[in-house]
Amino acid sequence: MKRTATAPIWQQTTAHVTSCTYRFSRMNTLTLGIPTDRNSFLIGFTYDVDGESYTGEFTSPKYIEQGHAFSIGYDPLHPEQNTKSANAPGKATLFGIGVAGSIVLSLLYLGMMRGCN
Repeated sequence: MKRTATAPIWQQTTAHVTSCTYRFSRMNTLTLGIPTDRNSFLIGFTYDVDGESYTGEFTSPKYIEQGHAFSIGYDPLHPEQNTKSANAPGKATLFGIGVAGSIVLSLLYLGMMRGCN
């Protein structure tokens, strides 16, 4: 019988809010002027695992006071992975979409100009 590795059970620890900043809705040309996210707060936090400190961010619809403690889950094999940071905004993804959109629009423009000759 073939044995499969099981994923470790995530552990719980206490995290503390280090920052809470308000983020306005943003509009960009790729969404045709439709806001990509609602007004929200970007919450920074820190937590300790085996003497090491880790940080993360997540968004919240409401203000959370600095110093507020909350429970968070983390992967014991990779403590930098936690249950809250998955909700953090993907800036790299938006940047990639912007670059790809620019390339596509440039190619379309060049194709139209070539047909004018």
